[in-house]
Amino acid sequence: MMATMVVDLDHLLAVPIYDPNRCSIGFHPLHSYYAIGVYVILLFFPKTRLVGIGLVIHMILDYIDCFM
Repeated sequence: MMATMVVDLDHLLAVPIYDPNRCSIGFHPLHSYYAIGVYVILLFFPKTRLVGIGLVIHMILDYIDCFM
């Protein structure tokens, strides 16, 4: 599940790479709403369930970070 942190590599495409006031949900390609939909679909297949859980938890934590 820690390997799901690789989705944060899309932060390297942003200029500036780090902006403390930017919400990553909806901004970065792997944090888009379409990508999140794919991550939720991964939950329904036994072979991809752990990866899906890790990615959905990652997106939930990034979403919470948008409010802090």
